[in-house]
Amino acid sequence: MYKLPKGFPNDFLWGGAIAANQAEGAWDVDGKGVSMADIEELPLEYSRTKVVGFKHTKDEIIQASQDRTKYFPRRVGIDFYHTYKEDLALMAEMGFKCFRTSFNWTRIFPTGIEDTPNEAGLKFYDDLIDEMIRLNIEPVMTISHYEMPIYLITEYGGWYSKKVLECFIKFCKVLFERYHTKVKYWIVFNQINSLGGWGEFASLGMIEDGYDDWASALYQGTHHQLVASALAKKIAKEIDPSMQIGMMLGDDATYYATSDPKDIFANTQFMQRTVYFYSDVLIHGEYPGYMLRYFADHDIHVKMSDEELKSLKENTVDFLSISYYHTKVIHAQDKEPQPNSYLERSIWGWAIDPIGFRNSLNQYWDRYHMPMFIAENGLGALDEVIDGKIHDSYRIEYLKAHIEQMKEAIKDGVNVFGYASWGPIDIISCSQGEMSKRYGYIYVDQDDRGNGTQKRIKKDSFYWYQKVIESNGEILE
Repeated sequence: MYKLPKGFPNDFLWGGAIAANQAEGAWDVDGKGVSMADIEELPLEYSRTKVVGFKHTKDEIIQASQDRTKYFPRRVGIDFYHTYKEDLALMAEMGFKCFRTSFNWTRIFPTGIEDTPNEAGLKFYDDLIDEMIRLNIEPVMTISHYEMPIYLITEYGGWYSKKVLECFIKFCKVLFERYHTKVKYWIVFNQINSLGGWGEFASLGMIEDGYDDWASALYQGTHHQLVASALAKKIAKEIDPSMQIGMMLGDDATYYATSDPKDIFANTQFMQRTVYFYSDVLIHGEYPGYMLRYFADHDIHVKMSDEELKSLKENTVDFLSISYYHTKVIHAQDKEPQPNSYLERSIWGWAIDPIGFRNSLNQYWDRYHMPMFIAENGLGALDEVIDGKIHDSYRIEYLKAHIEQMKEAIKDGVNVFGYASWGPIDIISCSQGEMSKRYGYIYVDQDDRGNGTQKRIKKDSFYWYQKVIESNGEILE
């Protein structure tokens, strides 16, 4: 007899997620090299609805990497490099079962091309992971989260180059050999479908200098990332078959704007090209026909060897992880998705759509029947400290609604095994580079220019999430 789940499984992994480049700081200590994140400065004037550009020439990148006069927010982070014990203790107090963060590539291989890793960088992650385990917090580690060494960008052209693929696999092998007995869950690339706009630099490490065919170059870089994921899986299983190797999508879900068949099919094609392509390759193990046709129709040429295609087929991922924040709508006549007029939006322009979360989870489950981990979900907001307290009911309302819908998806039969909200402690914003866009349950006294005491303060949402975890998602009020 079939038995429907009534709620979250008893071993559900509740927790939170950050990225090394947005939190650690300590950008030039203990032998760390310069990463792509270390050269992004906060503009003096910026729009809260516009993502920072991440577009550079080679000369600009080199100049920024050598600049010690301007304020680069990710160089400072929240000083997690030195405060991780205090911060993890607060997460343990909330009852965290898991914590997702990333390895900063440049701590371990400062330029990416070294033959041997930087032992001081590995020692930091030894201590960080050991502290998580001591606190009974399951480490969920991302290998690449927008932290590529600058040298691999300026000298080799980022992921367009097979040299970068080779350097990355060397990096993966070091991590798997060092941490296979301590880390079970691995995400190879954060939001591997970040192609487009800022993602061309942040994810692929590519700049539009010297390419006659930019579109083909971008998809060549994407292909190398897909192959790298498969090779990472192969190496991991050879070292320790118990390791679980996952992929991660940025769930940029869209709806068709009307019942006009043109809108419906435009949405189908958009989701195929920007989301499903990546997971179809890494889960099914082959390039889907719709993408091969897209390449042909748009004169895009990607070099793929038989050996690479064989590796993709034989080394598919063990689980799918996603980040979920918002949805948009597609009109056939528009080049880009548009805001959904039915939904309330945050001050950063992101539509708040909890039901869309359930919809996405069901869609992925129907397509893949693959275990799923929620790698990111949260609300960026402006928090005000009043008499030493932060009353963030808006954040609680957002998270409550999304957790409710996640629970409904699980009752629908979707296998979700963990939820890491973004980010449990205030960190530097990825998209805007500011500190005032806050997601955390823990407030960090620091402004957009790095000023402040860095004191940690528990928000109302801290105590709320503590009850959520303690009740395994049954108490959401």
